[in-house]
Order: sequence, then structure tokens, then C-alpha cells
Amino acid sequence: MGVIWATRVLCLFLLLLNSRQSAALPEIRDPCSEGSDGCHIDAICQTTQVSYKCTCKVGFKGDGKHCEDIDECDLDHNGGCVHECNNIPGNYRCTCYDGFHLAHDGHNCLDVDECRFNNGGCQHTCVNTVGSYECRCKHGFFLSDNQHTCIHRSVEGLSCMNKDHGCAHICKETPRGGVACECRPGFELARNQRGCTLTCNHGNGGCQHTCEDTESGPICRCHVRYTLQPDRRACAERDEAAADSSEHNTTSFTEVDKRVKRRLLMETCAVNNGGCDCTCKDTSTGVRCSCPVGFTLQPDGKTCKDIDECELHNGGCEHSCRNTIGSFECNCRKGFKLLTDERSCQDIDECYFERTCDHTCVNFPGGFQCLCTKGYTLYGLAHCGDVNECSVNNGGCEHGCENTEGGFECVCHPGYKLHWNRKDCIAESCDLTCVRRRSEKRLRKTIRTLRKSINREQFHLRFAGSDYELSKSLGQQPAELPGHCGAGQVLVGKKCVSCGAGTFYDGDQGRCALCPAGTYQSEEGQMSCEVCPGPEGRDVSKVVGARNMSECGGQCSPGQFSHDGFVPCLPCPLGTYQPEVGRTSCFPCGGNLVTKRGGAVSFQECETKVQCSPGHYYNTSTHRCIRCPTATYQGEFGQNYCVACPGNTTTDFDGSTNIIQCKNRQCGGELGDFTGYIESPNYPGNYPANVECTWTINPPPKRRILIVVPEIYLPIEDECGDYLVMRKSSLSNSVTTYETCQTYERPIAFTSRSKRLWIQFRSNEGNSGKGFQVPYVTYDEDYQELIEDIVRDGRLYASENHQEILKDKKLMRALFDVLAHPQNFFNYTAQESREMFPKSFIRFLRSKVLRFLRP
Repeated sequence: MGVIWATRVLCLFLLLLNSRQSAALPEIRDPCSEGSDGCHIDAICQTTQVSYKCTCKVGFKGDGKHCEDIDECDLDHNGGCVHECNNIPGNYRCTCYDGFHLAHDGHNCLDVDECRFNNGGCQHTCVNTVGSYECRCKHGFFLSDNQHTCIHRSVEGLSCMNKDHGCAHICKETPRGGVACECRPGFELARNQRGCTLTCNHGNGGCQHTCEDTESGPICRCHVRYTLQPDRRACAERDEAAADSSEHNTTSFTEVDKRVKRRLLMETCAVNNGGCDCTCKDTSTGVRCSCPVGFTLQPDGKTCKDIDECELHNGGCEHSCRNTIGSFECNCRKGFKLLTDERSCQDIDECYFERTCDHTCVNFPGGFQCLCTKGYTLYGLAHCGDVNECSVNNGGCEHGCENTEGGFECVCHPGYKLHWNRKDCIAESCDLTCVRRRSEKRLRKTIRTLRKSINREQFHLRFAGSDYELSKSLGQQPAELPGHCGAGQVLVGKKCVSCGAGTFYDGDQGRCALCPAGTYQSEEGQMSCEVCPGPEGRDVSKVVGARNMSECGGQCSPGQFSHDGFVPCLPCPLGTYQPEVGRTSCFPCGGNLVTKRGGAVSFQECETKVQCSPGHYYNTSTHRCIRCPTATYQGEFGQNYCVACPGNTTTDFDGSTNIIQCKNRQCGGELGDFTGYIESPNYPGNYPANVECTWTINPPPKRRILIVVPEIYLPIEDECGDYLVMRKSSLSNSVTTYETCQTYERPIAFTSRSKRLWIQFRSNEGNSGKGFQVPYVTYDEDYQELIEDIVRDGRLYASENHQEILKDKKLMRALFDVLAHPQNFFNYTAQESREMFPKSFIRFLRSKVLRFLRP
């Protein structure tokens, strides 16, 4: 019993002693979680029992306290990349030359078949080659200098137009009448001064991997992991395991030693890259495989699989994301452009370009809309033409109708005067007071017209029997003065906005106010409102903000009339109709036609003998449907008139049914010295039939012509009935720069083969199309070599981003501005340039300019 008690006391004493010692020990800190460790930013901190350990992250080397990036591209065999290896912190990325795309293994490069997309932009035939492509022409044609379009080959004529000029690529005429041959970029002129020899600068010389220039032409080689194929261009991956097995079967080791050695070798990167798809690294525990950016290592620890970045948050793209091998790209919807961050999309402000609309341009996300001022109507999608109101039911005038620019006037026979509704005519009986009142009214109208015209950018004036077109000086616009606007306008944000219809500018309050009861205003930007018409003693209208006389109230409704146009009213009798308010009479159907009921509001209620379809009008004399003559149209059934086309437009044929068929035929002329446009008539609407346009460009001395065709729409169903041709003169055998009769949505740029250009566009009576708007610029001939090097290089058109640049009017305007006037380059800051153009385009231009400037 004493022994047991003594044992318990001893155990209790030892336990108490141990607890005191534990309490005396200091608390163990965790520097890794506290962030107080001394590990490098590119290292991983690991807590140990007594301290911590720093280990550099994968892709970095060092002791953990100091880590530096491993440049995988400096390792043997270019990091495994067959073309270019780009080192990035902790990793690397393989990229391919132009004309190739990255394979699924992230290292090999495969040829891009450019001919699969839009036929490579070739007019006739596209032939794909390794790393590039080439356009070929049908029999009887030869390839133009832009290397994409084809020109009809003449049997006779000037040297370069002759089918036997002998140049393999580009033919240039010499001042003495001979020919001089040139080659496309990436080729060198052969010793015979006619042929062209391929170099490694074009499509990597046709080699899949490595190209080396020699006197006899390019020689192709392959990456160390690949072998050259019998075609001496393509490369195939080596079968390393088979080669290694064959080598070891010839050794003198025993079978056991061979199996052990083979197993050990297979666990190193020296044999078959350790079985890794991409990068292999030997470690103490075996091989460790890793993948480049854009790929992820699979569970087998060997295979690399492309990451579809678009699956997560749409790749960060604002609009659409398209996955590519090892990467991805963002694209924008039509009407938007990709910003330099290559993620965000920005609306293209089509209204920035002054040629977009004739009158008012309203931009909205992804598009725009053209609007016309009152008295004008839209045609050709962007143009405004004067409406001939007199062509529609005589403008509603009881007697005569006179069309004016932007409006019309009703006139009365002698002995009559206009009613207040400005349409009807009443017997004239006017004393001195009446004459004075009429003169004052005409003066007020004249003042309103002048005030309205002054607020326009351009207006028409008739004075002393002569017509004048006046335009506002840009330097004197009141809206440009900070905080000041023109008459009838208010400042909204930073823009001057005209007071709308039904309002007027209240100078006392400094804002737009509604027209008070008993007044109306049908125009914008006015300083007062008009008094509502009405008989003496009639109650004032209670309507506020009336926008026209009909909103003043108290007037006869359509289908009714009265002696003064005001209530009480009578319905139009049988055989008559009235489509307007406030009228004193009704229009007869004519031809002894009757209506089904009284109070008819349109001619369509007259019981005609036949029902006329759109494109026709009913003749009440012959009781037949007549086709609308040219320059008119009718889109409704059962009408007795055709609407005149706006402005100077006309229709291709009679029987037109829509204003879209009204087209402007004006085109051609002498073009400017520095920049300008060649535009099909009625663009962007469809061009007219049977039209012939001729332009000439005569640059100043020592300047050449650069032309960009962003897109062209000519129907191919007509077997080249519509065509555009550019040549030195009107002679069919003169030097031709460009000709086409097809639709091309892919842009092309080229320089003129002659200093002067004669351009012609012709259409037949067949199908029509949108046509074209082709900008041009003249540049100093000292830059001829540089400009031709740029426009002949297929890389200018290979990228969709580059193609969008050639279609972006704002960017092309900036480029042409600098080409025409190089000193204007300093008007654009470096930041503006970076924001306007993608990095790939800037790199492309920089390489060309540096090569041109290199001594």
C-alpha cells in the first residue's frame, strides 16, 4: 500500500514539473502565415518544426531568398519551340511566324490555309503554299501589282499590258518605253532580270520549321525532335523510343543490365523528352513535366491540353471570344471596334465622319441613322432630297401648287386669296387695312424663313430672280463659343440644342417654353409661336404646346368641311373626299366616280372600276391603271397619283414602288490633288442602272497615288455587266492598275501603275448593288519603295484586325493625312497612335519603316 501511494506521488510530481517547463517554453511563431519570412516574392514559404524553408516557384531558380526567372528560351533547342520562343516570368510561350498557327502541343507550327477564308482575297484562284499563299489568274488575265486582282491581258499595246512582257511578278514601264521587272516582297530578282527567286522572308521560304537562304534558294531544316520529310519542307516528329531501343540492342550489356538501364533512362528527360508533351525537367524523384502558358497538365502528368479561356467569364471579352491553340482572341460585333487592351469593345462613331449623312447623323451603339430636316426626305440610306409636295394630290392645294426648296406654296387664281389654312382659296375683298395686315404677315414669314436659314449650316436663297447657295462659316458658329448658343437654342451639357416643335425660346427665362394656349409652332429653333387661326369671337384653344394648326382644335376633321374650316362642319358629299383638317371644300373623285359613303377621307374610298397595284395610279379619264413614269413611285394600292422622287434623283425604270428605287445618277469629275473619294452614284444605296461615270486623278509633280478599296459590292450574276476599271488613260490597251466586276468584302490597297489615273464605272440594266466608296491619297514619290513594300505584303490583309483598320474611315483618314502631309505626323501624340491602332499593326509598320530608313 505504501509503495502504491509513493508511486502516485512521484507521477503527480513529474506531471507538475513537465507542465511548468512547458509553460516556460516560448510560443512557436509561424513566419509564413505572418508574412515575416525572408522568402523572395517568387518563392514559396513552407513551415517546418523548428523554422521555415523558402523554395523558388516553378520556372524560377535560386535559394529561395533570392529567385530569378529561368529563361526557358535560352535552354537547349529554343525551349522546344520550332519557331519563336517568348520568355515570360515563370514560364514561356511559343509563337509562330506569319502564315502558321500553333499546334495542339504548344510547340510545333502548322501551315495556315489562307485560301479557306474568302478565297484568300484572290479574284480568281487561290493556291495555298507552306507559310503563305499566292493568287493566280485565269487564262487571258495577269496578276495586278496588288497580287490579288486580275487584269485582262491585251495582245497588243504598251509593253507591260502585252501578254509577253516576260516578268514573273511585277512589270514596270521605263521612261524609254521598255520594261523593268520587280518582285513581290520576300523574293529577289533573278540574274536574268525577269524571274523571281523565293527567300526565307516570304512564308518562311516554304519551310515548316527553319529556313536558311543560300545562293540556290532556301534550304529547310527541322527542330531536333523532328525529321525532314521527303518533300524537303515538312517536318515530322521523331520516334525517339524506337531509336533508343535500336541503339541499346547493339550494346554488350546483359539482358538484365539492358532492362535496368532502359528503365533508368526512360525516367530522365534524355529519352523521348521524359514522355512529356512539352517541357521536361529532371528531379531527384524522376522527371517533372510542365506546359507553356495557355495549356494545362493532364492527370497523367505528361500530356498538355489547350485551355479554352473562353469558357471562364468569356475570356474577359466584352463581346465574343474565340479560342485558339494556346491562346484566344476577342472579337466585337458589327459597329464596334476592339480597343488596344484587346478585350474591350468601343462603339464606332460613324457620325464622326462628315460624309456619313447629308443632314443630321444620329449615332447609337453599333450603328447610326441619318435624318433629314423638314421638307426633305431620305434616299440612298444617307442622302436628303427636297420633297416635291405638289406631286401628292397637288400638295392639297385647291388651285395651284408651287414646289420650293424644303417646302411648297399654294397659289390662287386671280381674284382669290389664300385661306388661313394656306391650302384653300377664297374670293378676294381687301381694303387698306387688309393690305397692311397681309404685308405684315408676309414680312413676318420672311423673317421666320431668314431666321430658320441662318441657323442652318447651308441654305438656299432666291434674290432678284437668281438662286444662291449659302453656307455658314465654320469659324463663326455661335455654338463654339463656350456657354453661348444661337437664336432659338439652349445649352444642354456641352451641346447647343434647338427648341423643338411646339416650343419657343423664352429669352426672359433663358430656356425653351411650351407654346401657350391659342398658339402653335411647327418649326424648331424659333423665338415665338404663331397665333392659332380662327373666326372672330371664337374661344381661344386650350391646347398648350401645339405643334401645328391642326392641334389648335376647333377645325373640321378629315372627311369634313365648312365655309371657314371650323366647326360646325358637314361631311364630304358622295363622290368627294378630304384627307386634311380645317378645309373649306372636298376633292371630287373625278370621272363620275362615287364613294361608298359620305365623309370619305381618301381617293381609295372612291369606287374605281379597277384596283391599281403599287407602282401604278388610277386614271379617272380612261379608268385604267397607268404605270408610274420614271422619277416617280407609288407604294400603295388604289391611288390616283405617283410621288415624285426627291431632289435630283430618278428611277431606273417606270412602275417603281418605293423611294429606295429613287437614285442619284451624278458621278465622275476631276478629283483633288492630295486626298479624295471615288464613289459609286447613290452610295451607300444601290447604284442606278445604265450609268457611266468617269473620274481622273492628276497628282501634283513628284507625287504618286495610293488607293484603298475597303470593300466593293458588284453582283456577279450579270457576267461582268457592272465593272470598275482604273488605268492610265481611256484607251483600252493603256496600263491598267485595277479592274473588277465582282463583290469583295476583304480590303485591298495598291499603288497606281501610272502617275495619272483614269477611272471608269459602268453598270448595265441588270442587277444592282451597294457599289463602293474608295479613298485615295497622293504621296511624295520618295516614299514609293516604302509604300509598295507595305501594300504588297500579304500580312497587311492576313489579320482580321488589320482588315478592320482598312475599313475604319477614321483611322484611314489619319493615315492618309500623314501620307499626304508628313509634317502632320506631329499632330498625333504617341498615346493617340497606340489607342487608334492595334499593336500588331504598329509592329508591322515599324518593321517596314525601319527597313526603309536603314542606310
